Amino acid sequence: MNALHLAVADGMTIARRNALKIRRAPDLLGGVVMIPIVFVLLFTYVFGSMISLPGMSYAEYLLPGIFVMTIVTSAQITGYTLTQDLQKGVFDRFRTLPMSPSAVLTGQTVSDVIMNVTSIVTMALVGLLAGWRVRSSPVEAVLGFLMLLLFAYAFSWVTATVALALRTPEVFNNLATLVSFPLVFLSNALVDSTRLPGPLRVVAEWNPVSTLVQAARELFGNTSPALPAPAAWPLRHAVPVSLLWSLLLLVVFVPLATRLYTRAVSR
Repeated sequence: MNALHLAVADGMTIARRNALKIRRAPDLLGGVVMIPIVFVLLFTYVFGSMISLPGMSYAEYLLPGIFVMTIVTSAQITGYTLTQDLQKGVFDRFRTLPMSPSAVLTGQTVSDVIMNVTSIVTMALVGLLAGWRVRSSPVEAVLGFLMLLLFAYAFSWVTATVALALRTPEVFNNLATLVSFPLVFLSNALVDSTRLPGPLRVVAEWNPVSTLVQAARELFGNTSPALPAPAAWPLRHAVPVSLLWSLLLLVVFVPLATRLYTRAVSR
């Protein structure tokens, strides 16, 4: 029990250190606060002026997609921070301290949750000004935000694993951008996936990002009976499938990231 208490305390110390690092770095802070604001305003007013949806405003359709888009792209900060610390020898300094070996990864991923809370609150406030509304009960709305944060936490372990495998910030950023853009844009985040051509529609419907967006729309009440009901199985059971995706990512990537971190600090 004492070892668990020390591991948690060390993880919180690293999380505090990473949160302060983001606050003092203008480029990282912009990714947390400014980019979400730009996403909301740009897509709401540019796409919203061209796309009409029966029975609902485009702002209500869009905001759950923007939430998911932001947590997926913001997860790159996890990998970027880890690769920077690897290059600067920060991990070697941690090895000389009496701290839990798990503290670095748990602290990094917990700080990402803090970062995502800030981003989501910022987007929600700007979204309310732009016309977004929550049409569900307060309990469902809270569950929607918690589900987004759970997926964000799980996805940060994915980027941590990739970063520890690649080990350099430049290579990680290039690969993360190459993967995150198709993951986000080949989904139902911005447009109805049923409007996509055949093969792209299948990819979008089985994309975990689409499932999470659909689940968020259902929990926030941002759906319309006038829109066609989703046909793909993951989208028909969006909330439980999104939770399963989060748990699966944690089960697979937490041990992988831990193993790669142990190998990195033992060299």
